[in-house]
Amino acid sequence: MDKELEIARNVARDAGCKLMELYKSDYQVQWKGYDDPVTVADHAANEIIVRQLNRCFPDDAVLSEELPDDLSRLNKDRVWMVDPMDGTKQFIDHVDEFSVMIGLAIEGVPQLGVVFNPVKGKMYYGAAGIGAFVEEQWSTKRLHVAPTSDPSQMAIALSRSHHSPKVDKICSRLGVTGKIRHGSVGLKFGLLAEGLAHLYIHLGDRTNQWDSCGPEAILRAAGGVITDTRGELLTYNGRDVQNRHGIVASNGVIHEKILDAIRLSLQAI
Repeated sequence: MDKELEIARNVARDAGCKLMELYKSDYQVQWKGYDDPVTVADHAANEIIVRQLNRCFPDDAVLSEELPDDLSRLNKDRVWMVDPMDGTKQFIDHVDEFSVMIGLAIEGVPQLGVVFNPVKGKMYYGAAGIGAFVEEQWSTKRLHVAPTSDPSQMAIALSRSHHSPKVDKICSRLGVTGKIRHGSVGLKFGLLAEGLAHLYIHLGDRTNQWDSCGPEAILRAAGGVITDTRGELLTYNGRDVQNRHGIVASNGVIHEKILDAIRLSLQAI
C-alpha cells in the first residue's frame, strides 16, 4: 500500500490546489437534485483525480461522485472511490470545512484513505497495515482514537448544515453531551481519528460509498470501529452505491451501546 498511498496523497494535493484556485473566484452553482449542489470546482478536481488514478493504476476501476457509473467496476477487485470535494455547501458558503476524499476498496473492503482539507493544508491518511496519520504545517503525527469510556466525557461529531432531533435523542440516552459541528464527512472522521471526537452517527441513506470509503480506511487504521446502524459492516463496490442503513463510527469502546441506543431510540419514535 505504500505506493498507492503516496500517489493518492499527491493526487489529493493536486486536486486541492485546483479547489483553492477556484475558491474565491466567481463560479456558478448547479443542482444535481434537492439539497445537492455542484460547482465547476467539483468537476475540475474530479478531472485531475480520475485522470491521474487511471494513468497510475490502469487496471483498477474508479467510482466518482461526479462521473456516471457504468457498473464496469463490478468486474474489478480494486476500486478507487472518489469524492473530489466533500462539503460543497461549505465551499459555496466560504466555510473552510471541505475536503478532497480518495479511498481504495479491495474486494469490497476499504484498505486506504486520504482526506485533504486544502484551506488548512491538513491531510488525514492511512492504510491497513501502515497506520493512520495527520499531516499539518510540515509536521506528521500518528493517529489513534481516544480510549475514553465515559460517555459524559465524549463528544459527537455533528453536521454543520443538518440537524437531527433523532441523533439528539440517541445522545441523550447515551449521556453524551459534547458536540463538535463540522462540514465534510471525512473531516468528521478525522476528528475521531485524532481523538477530538468519539462518535459519529448518520441515520439516513443519503451517504454513498465515496463518502465513507476513504474516511473508514483512515479511522480503522486509527483503531476506530465503523458499522451501519444495524451493526453490520459497510460493503463496497456493490451495485447499489448508497449506504442504505446509515453510518455509525466510534472509538470502539461504546460502539455496542451506541447501536443499542439507536435501536431503542428509534423504537420509541
